[in-house]
Amino acid sequence: MASQEGPQLHQVDLTKLSLPQLSQLKQQLDQELTVFQDSLQTLKIAQQKFQDSGDSLEKITPKAEGNPILVPLTGSMYVPGKIADANSVIVDVGTGYFIEKDIDSAKDYFKRKVNYVTEQMEKIQTLGLEKSKIRDAVMDVMEMKFQAQLQLQEAAASAAAAKS
Repeated sequence: MASQEGPQLHQVDLTKLSLPQLSQLKQQLDQELTVFQDSLQTLKIAQQKFQDSGDSLEKITPKAEGNPILVPLTGSMYVPGKIADANSVIVDVGTGYFIEKDIDSAKDYFKRKVNYVTEQMEKIQTLGLEKSKIRDAVMDVMEMKFQAQLQLQEAAASAAAAKS
């Protein structure tokens, strides 16, 4: 098993660890996997929002100018409005910053964001798969050590019974 501590990679022979150490390592790996799953879920939501925003831009054409629209004030509150300029939009780029962009630039922006989030998701999935394999190896070694411990106890019980 390899675990990263700082810039160096360390090899650990799982068979040399005790059952409590293996259990602690498994618990740590379970926690890391949970964090990865939560991160993936958050990124999936962000990816969908960027995708939806890009798709919404497809509906804004020069003919849409003057048409009614619902303007989001918060995630759940909208106010009625009208499309004043069908050639440009205001894009929320995060942390309270907004940028006015033409439709094609805004579409490109959302496409790049979707691609970036997708790349991050793929990286996290790769890390999660590696951690999952390590966790499986830890569980296999734990099972092997547990079985060995049971056999020793059974042998000791048999020896004690034979002496009686």
